[in-house]
Parts: sequence; C-alpha cells; structure tokens
Amino acid sequence: MRIQRFASALLLGSLAFAATASHAEGLRFFPGLDSGFKFEPTLALSAGVMHAKAADDNSQLVYGLDFSMNCGLIQTPDNRIRTHIQINHVNESNAKATSFELSPRYTVPLGGGFSVGVGPALALVKADNGHNERNLFGYGVAAGANFRKGAYYSGIDLRYLNTNERNNVEFENWALMAKVGINF
Repeated sequence: MRIQRFASALLLGSLAFAATASHAEGLRFFPGLDSGFKFEPTLALSAGVMHAKAADDNSQLVYGLDFSMNCGLIQTPDNRIRTHIQINHVNESNAKATSFELSPRYTVPLGGGFSVGVGPALALVKADNGHNERNLFGYGVAAGANFRKGAYYSGIDLRYLNTNERNNVEFENWALMAKVGINF
C-alpha cells in the first residue's frame, strides 16, 4: 500500500516536472541574483482539515502560515515556478505534529488574478503519537488554486504527505487548506 502511494506521488510529481521541462530551453538558474528579478512574495494564514493515519483516520483541524514567492533558484522565462514554504501545526486526538514544508510548484495563470499550480512537496515533521516523539522526513505532492489582486491574496491547497517511520512513529496524511493573506 505504501509503495502504491509513493508511486502515485512520484507520478504526479513527474507530471509537474514534465510540464516544467517542456520549457527547459528557456530555464534560468539563480534568477534571484539578477537585477530586476521580482520575487513577488505573499504571506498568508492557513487553516483546514487534515486526515492523518496516526490519528486513527479521524479528520483534524490544521493551521499555519504559507509564504510563497517566485522561485529564485530555477525559473521559466515567464516566471511560472513559485515556491511555497509552509509551517503547519495539528494538535488533536492522539496526533500532534508540526511540519515545515517546501513545495516548488509550476503555476499556470488563468486570468483575472487566478492561477493553479502543482508540484512536489518535501517536509520535516516533528510528530508525537502520545508515546514517542520523532523528527520525520516527508515527501508528497501539492496542488493549489490561488487568487492575487493588488495586496489581496487567497487560495486553497490540497496536499498529500508521506513520512518515514521511526520507532513506531509515522505521520502519513493529506490536508485540504484555505488561506488568506497579503501580497507584498
């Protein structure tokens, strides 16, 4: 079952990479060092529902912060790669966790301030199952829809995250989160 989930996450991540690779001839490396590059950062509060295996398959409230910007490490000619950095926390039932997640996403503008994006997700998760507390590595896939207009920012994300297991502690989960914030 875990192999199937990993294969699904890998497939979705590969599709996102393939979409980016189609623009490979114009990829720029370290564009953040170029004068005139615009990071266009956004900071948002997020909240939603998380379904974690460690919580006996009960849905839980998850909340956190989402910081996103145009990626300064690798970029398409039309600045479609946005990096999302998220800190999320859940503390319900028998599952407590804080995660630091990194998700570079290939983003497609839809017009009128709307866009959609998808990409891989990497995370460090501090998880506590009530008996043990461990730091875990996580990987998965994230997709989101966003609206940016002037200083206003809002969006919704759907993310799957699988973690390694250490001393009977794991935190495989999926989350659906809404966010609202500001563009700088």
